[in-house]
Amino acid sequence: MKKVLITGVAGLIGSHFSKYLLDKGYEVIGIDDLSGGYLDYIDKRLIKSKKFYKNCLTDKITLDKIFKKHKPDYVYHFAAYAAEGLSPFIRNYNYTNNLICSINVINECLKNDVKKIIFTSSMAVYGEGQPPFTEKQIPSPVDPYGIAKYTVEMDLKQAYEQFGLKYNIIRPHNIIGPQQNIWDRYRNVIGIWIRQVLDYKDITIFGDGHQKRAFSDIKYYMAPFKKLMNGHDCDIFNLGADQEFEIIEAAKLVQKIAKKFDYNSKIVHLEPRHEVKLAYCNHDKAKKLLAFKDSTSLEKTITEMFTWAKEQPKRKIKKMDYEVDKDMYSFWK
Repeated sequence: MKKVLITGVAGLIGSHFSKYLLDKGYEVIGIDDLSGGYLDYIDKRLIKSKKFYKNCLTDKITLDKIFKKHKPDYVYHFAAYAAEGLSPFIRNYNYTNNLICSINVINECLKNDVKKIIFTSSMAVYGEGQPPFTEKQIPSPVDPYGIAKYTVEMDLKQAYEQFGLKYNIIRPHNIIGPQQNIWDRYRNVIGIWIRQVLDYKDITIFGDGHQKRAFSDIKYYMAPFKKLMNGHDCDIFNLGADQEFEIIEAAKLVQKIAKKFDYNSKIVHLEPRHEVKLAYCNHDKAKKLLAFKDSTSLEKTITEMFTWAKEQPKRKIKKMDYEVDKDMYSFWK
């Protein structure tokens, strides 16, 4: 039985992928500090077997004990704080959470002879450019979050060249689905809108809404993630939906779906923020080598999320302590 350790197991990707592997008979070990995910997202089998660890990846001593105890064959490193727009105002937190924690995981992989680490990077590494982005494009991130992700990518390359640690890099983008954190005011735009609607508030858009993104249903990631255990070593793959939407289009779709549930919200425009305007990817490589097939129906997925969200308990809205408040946007003050 293959042992798979998943960081960020209470998050959107980690909670879905851990269930997927458990259903297929894999032994799964999960780590999460529950700062962005929730205990009730975690598969009960993982908790019952006492293979879930509430642990921050900055805690190197406990991380070392977990790796030594379980000796995982594969590591899927999903843990991150993916708030691109906020990252310039929380630089220390960003680099600690997204870079230093990743290095701690890589060190344990090296020390414990892990067969391969699969790392979820981000489309944010591409920065400005001509979309759809391909894996051949030279990264040029425009915010600290993208910089942190690209730095981890480079460190993995070095770890392979010197120590032979096999890896894969996945650059997913705008993943959505049930069990997403919709109570974080800084990230997950579809989730934010759903939460705003349920709280009888306006749907907010930064700027004119002509930014373009492609939203990807979580369910289509599972099979290609699993395939990376065997083959395609040290390669990079974009994963996500092919159809891009203007943000204003996506907001109107959330508004339309909300009305079916008897919720009425206005769309309001806030000041623009520093962000890439056009950001979506080409997925031909994943389709060819991983048999990746995305069939996301944005309306269907948002409807599923809305139905799920209505049944969730009232949770506290996440607010961050800003390290820098210079030129802070009015909507985050």
